[in-house]
Amino acid sequence: MEHVLDNPAWNALSTGNKAFAGGNNIVKYFPKKVSPFVAIPEISAENFNLLYDIIPFESHFIFIAPHDIVIPEQWKIVHYLKCLQMVFEGEVPANFADEDLLPLTAQHVPQMLELTQLTNPGPFIERTIEFGHYHGIFDGDKLVAMAGQRLNPAPYAEISAVCTHPDYLGRGYAGKLLLNQAKRIKTASEIPFLHVKSENERAIKVYEKLGFVTRKEMSFYVLRK
Repeated sequence: MEHVLDNPAWNALSTGNKAFAGGNNIVKYFPKKVSPFVAIPEISAENFNLLYDIIPFESHFIFIAPHDIVIPEQWKIVHYLKCLQMVFEGEVPANFADEDLLPLTAQHVPQMLELTQLTNPGPFIERTIEFGHYHGIFDGDKLVAMAGQRLNPAPYAEISAVCTHPDYLGRGYAGKLLLNQAKRIKTASEIPFLHVKSENERAIKVYEKLGFVTRKEMSFYVLRK
């Protein structure tokens, strides 16, 4: 039986993120300004053809597969990368303090876009904040680190957009933000997980130290019609 995280975008659009879902019972996608992820229930040329025909707008799209696949020729592969899918199996310390983490709202979106463009933690666009649960660390009025939630294939919830301004690295901000997200997700009786580029050894070591364990290496395809 397929694990829910083998097809995280499809299962997210069918459960925890279904309020965003466009498409039908064969093709699902997020609104253009929320997220580029697209999904089909089973990997096949026929379903990819339907995906091509049904999506009503032009953009770059991201398809996640649990292994390398053949993409039909009408799609252009813009980028391909391997990511580790890691699940949180640790514990948030009882004395964990996160009072200095501030909720991020629509007024912070310009700074969030600036920070993610600088650090490139993954796709973050105008309405990505609508996934919710974004928190940040500020130096005065300047946003210097943040993290939030993205895909929600129940009972799992993905921690995403974990990033720190290069001038503020080495201060433990990423770890604090990750534990804050893990604590919130577990309090909601869900299971935290995340994706990280397979070659990002520095981040992987941080995640492992916090209690994240690699479940599987996933294939990410950035596609364009």
